[in-house]
Amino acid sequence: MRLNKLSLRVRIFIAMILLVLIASILIAGVTIYQYNEEAIDYHKERLERKEKAIISDINYVIRETTYPVETDKVPLIFKDEIYRIAEIHSLRINLYNTDGTLLITSKASFANDSISRCIETDVLNEISNTAEHRYVVKNQKNGETFQSSYSYLYDTKSKPLAILNLPYLENDDFLNKELNEFLERLGYAYLFMMLIAIILAFLLSKYITRTLKTISDKINETRLEKRNKRIDITSSSEEISTLVNSYNSMIDELEESAVKLATSEREQAWREMAKQVAHEIKNPLTPMRLSVQSFQRKFNPEDEHIHQKVDEYSQTLIQQIDTMSSIASAFSNFAKMPAQQNETLNVSNIVKLGLDIFSEDYIRFSSEDDTIMANFDRTQLIRVVTNLVKNGIQAIPEDKIDPLIEVRVSLENEMVKLTVKDNGVGISEENESKIFEPKFTTKTSGMGLGLAMVKNIVETYKGNITFTSQQGKGTIFTVTFPKI
Repeated sequence: MRLNKLSLRVRIFIAMILLVLIASILIAGVTIYQYNEEAIDYHKERLERKEKAIISDINYVIRETTYPVETDKVPLIFKDEIYRIAEIHSLRINLYNTDGTLLITSKASFANDSISRCIETDVLNEISNTAEHRYVVKNQKNGETFQSSYSYLYDTKSKPLAILNLPYLENDDFLNKELNEFLERLGYAYLFMMLIAIILAFLLSKYITRTLKTISDKINETRLEKRNKRIDITSSSEEISTLVNSYNSMIDELEESAVKLATSEREQAWREMAKQVAHEIKNPLTPMRLSVQSFQRKFNPEDEHIHQKVDEYSQTLIQQIDTMSSIASAFSNFAKMPAQQNETLNVSNIVKLGLDIFSEDYIRFSSEDDTIMANFDRTQLIRVVTNLVKNGIQAIPEDKIDPLIEVRVSLENEMVKLTVKDNGVGISEENESKIFEPKFTTKTSGMGLGLAMVKNIVETYKGNITFTSQQGKGTIFTVTFPKI
């Protein structure tokens, strides 16, 4: 899983845990390194202290001996004293002559190869070439580290008498025990710190992301067509406050733009509506004017067909008046937003009732279930059905041999589905995008407001209307809205 796929809350949580883990590992590493350095210094200083103490004892023996203080007499001088000194300082002592040959050792018995009887030439050179005439050799054997110091012993006249060799075993058991105890206590401390870090990481990430979640929810709820609420967060960081202020500024600008846009759209809609009303009213007014003028010119009370002519003129006027009345009704119905009624009704029965007003025998109705309940206004549902069916009837040519309109009600995914299928002329591709626009129509009569009104009603009830069409084969309108 990539890090950029993780949420900010998880990233903060992981970062804090990793910080504690890395800190604990670094401190443990530094502690081990420090203990190792201290162990090296400890063994170095301990060997130097023992060496000084042993040399002090040896010098005392040299001063008090009755033997001549010569290299050849060293085994006699330290015949018994070497064991005493070695026992006191708990360290084995080897004495070599200045040529590197073993003179005496504190080890009572030893195999020929257990102690070197001669000092190597390189070691002798190092002893003689150093200012202090002292040299320490370090080596490992069987997993243990040994230090072996070589230094000159001097007689009473400060002349080299012999070479003192002190083999020293670096015993780290005590230091290792202390280190393990310290690391164990440190582990408990960091385990406790880890628990605290987990709790703090959880609370901190929750605190940070809670504010961001609030901002995210508000942004998701932002809509141009409604009044959006500002975000009010009393306590937050400077960065969050900047983000909130930017959002609130955007909301203010958006609301101002929405008001301007709504005002402009309303003004444009009224202008278009006024143009359309004027145009549609002029259509019947023209034949009415011509009829009245014709009647005025040809009126003759003595004409024996005067009553027939008056009836014809009257019929023409009445027909045009009816057309104007239908225009007014269409605009009135479109402008009237359907009131959402919490009316529980059987959709199958209402749809079937709406179809009863049609006399066409090629209308077929079917329902998946006799009882499909939903919340919908009865009048508005009938209006939807009648407009869609009327639209289908008008789409079927008069010379169609087998006209057919199929109306079906069904349930699909907790939604009521109403389909109206006709086998008319279909909708052209260029008109598909305009089909739900007000005042758009492909017919010579009518206002083109039927489908726009249907869409308006359906969306008011949180529904949706779609269509599929093939030219020459027909159209299927599908209306879906929530059931109870």
